[in-house]
Amino acid sequence: MQIEVKVPNLPESVADATLINWHKKAGDPVTRDENLVDLETDKVVLEITAPDSGVLADIKRSDGDTVVSDELIAVIDTEAQTTRAAPEVPAKPAANTPETEAVETPRPRLSPAAGKLARENNLDPSHIKGSGRDNRITKADVIDYLEKPADAPSVGTESTPGITGARPEQRVPMSRLRARVAERLKQAQNTAAILTTFNEVNMKAVMDLREKYKDQFEKKYDTRLGFMSFFTRAVVEALKQFPIINASIDGQDIIYHGYFDIGIAVGSPRGLVVPILRDADKTSFAETEMRIRDFGKRAKEGKLSLEELTGGTFSITNGGVFGSLLSTPILNPPQSAILGMHKIEDKPVVENGEIVIRPMMYLALSYDHRIIDGQDAVLFLVAIKEALEDPLRMLLEI
Repeated sequence: MQIEVKVPNLPESVADATLINWHKKAGDPVTRDENLVDLETDKVVLEITAPDSGVLADIKRSDGDTVVSDELIAVIDTEAQTTRAAPEVPAKPAANTPETEAVETPRPRLSPAAGKLARENNLDPSHIKGSGRDNRITKADVIDYLEKPADAPSVGTESTPGITGARPEQRVPMSRLRARVAERLKQAQNTAAILTTFNEVNMKAVMDLREKYKDQFEKKYDTRLGFMSFFTRAVVEALKQFPIINASIDGQDIIYHGYFDIGIAVGSPRGLVVPILRDADKTSFAETEMRIRDFGKRAKEGKLSLEELTGGTFSITNGGVFGSLLSTPILNPPQSAILGMHKIEDKPVVENGEIVIRPMMYLALSYDHRIIDGQDAVLFLVAIKEALEDPLRMLLEI
């Protein structure tokens, strides 16, 4: 029986995708749910798996080809596995011969991002030591390998092109994700009237509350109590007060969203991605912490789905984890605002006429001035500040 392998349905916001790494070749046996090829979209790398067991009879599209939803890319023959003659088993070669080494050396397993980077730099994966699960080669392993070019044999070349000599340079194609991010950010700058307003929040109350309840919280919910749950809850409460911040523009219309899908910017080997914490107003502190930590983990593994990266009514980005003291975040279209968190630093402040040292953080709200007035933006940010400086009014649910 001939089984068609097709590109999965892509969201409306994703027009097409690129096949970046076939793991099988025509004639290879395959098992049900085995990864056949990696598919790179503007947002994430997906795995297209075998719908049934058999033999990969035909590959219709090659590495690097651009494909669209529901496009046929391969055919699996489910009968060939049982009807074709069993392959002849070669005699075991003598010990310590090249043939023995070839049989015993397993094919390296690479993550999608690692495979793409290795191909871009003409690297032989067999020379790269994997640090992932079951010795899987990660993108970090490839980057570490590239930083030692003298020890890095390549495929079909004497050395990795572009990174040798006294003044090394390297030219690599921009990934679809990076290209799409660049396009969207430029679109935001060209289309929206972006302004940024700033404020400073005293984090002492939040930090004291975390210190007091962190052990009890972790014991009950089996997850740490971080900062993001406080910020997410504060944002949701402020959005309820100022619904225009949660709105977006569609042509000549303003769409007011009656739900709170908060994008949480997290780092991944392919760049910054923004998975969506849907219905954030209905999640507890513990649920928020667990879902955000899961986003971060799966972003590093390249396992976020397209659905998780699509939509959102407002975003939060935390440059403070990288040491940023102050920045002006760029909108994530079609959203109309984004909150930037920054590094917490001890600073002298005046309280009750006395100078005291407090852990302070700058907050930045970038917004689309076409629909959001400065007054609403400033008051929205003040509402977040007030909620964080008096966190007891935000229910911890412990």
